Amino acid sequence: MEQQFRFTFDNIKACFREVLENGYAVVTCRQYLDMKRQRFRGRILVNRVDIDMSIKKSLRLCDIFNDLGIRGTFFVRLHAPEYNPFSFEGYRILKKIRDSGHEIGYHSEVIDEASIWGESAEDCLRRDIDVLNRILDIRVEGVASHGGFTGLNNLDFWKDRKLADFGLLYEGYDEQPEFNLFKEALYVSDSDWTSWKCYIKGKLVEGDKRSLAEHSRAGHPLIYSQIHPDTYFDEHFYE
Repeated sequence: MEQQFRFTFDNIKACFREVLENGYAVVTCRQYLDMKRQRFRGRILVNRVDIDMSIKKSLRLCDIFNDLGIRGTFFVRLHAPEYNPFSFEGYRILKKIRDSGHEIGYHSEVIDEASIWGESAEDCLRRDIDVLNRILDIRVEGVASHGGFTGLNNLDFWKDRKLADFGLLYEGYDEQPEFNLFKEALYVSDSDWTSWKCYIKGKLVEGDKRSLAEHSRAGHPLIYSQIHPDTYFDEHFYE
C-alpha cells in the first residue's frame, strides 16, 4: 500500500499517465456506450468529471487531459451558488472543454429545483438541458445526478421515468443494460475529499483507499472513475 495520496494536479496527472501505461483506453461516458455495443475487447477506463463547486479548476483538468491525449465527460451544474457556467470566465472554460473534444453532460439537480421553486421536475430537466444545448451549441446526451445539501436524492427522479423521453442516452448511475456502468465496473471516486474510495459492482469496499493508478495496476477490465476538480490543488486545499 502506498502512502496517503496527496490530491495535487501533478499527482492526478501522474495517475492518468499510469492508467495509460497500464493499457487502458480512457474514454467518455458516451464513447463507452458505443464500445459496449461493439463488444470492445481491452481495458477501459470511463473518465467522469463532476464539476461540483469549481469551474475554474475544471480548466486545469481539461488541460491535463489534453496534454495526455485523453477525453472525459464533464458534468455541469446550472444553478450552483459556487459558480456561474455562463459568466465571462465560466462560458470561456466550457467552450474550451467542448472544443477540446470532451463530452459535456448535465449535473442534474431537478428534485432540488422542483422542491425549492415549486415547479415540475420534468419541466426543470427539459429547460436545463435546452439551455445547456443552446448556450454551447451541443446535444447533451447524458446526465449525472448531483448529491447536494438539501437532503433530497436527485437520482430518485429516474425511478419511474425513461431517459429516452427526455432525449437522453444515459444517466451516470443508470442500471439499464445498455449502460449499467456503476454495477458492472470497478468504481473509483475521490468524493471523500481527502482519500479515494471504491465500489465493486455497486458495493462499497470498506477500507480500500487505493488511488486510481493503484487500481489500474490490478488490471481490472473496466474502471469507472469519478473525480471532482474541487478536490485538487497545487500547494494546499484552500489556495
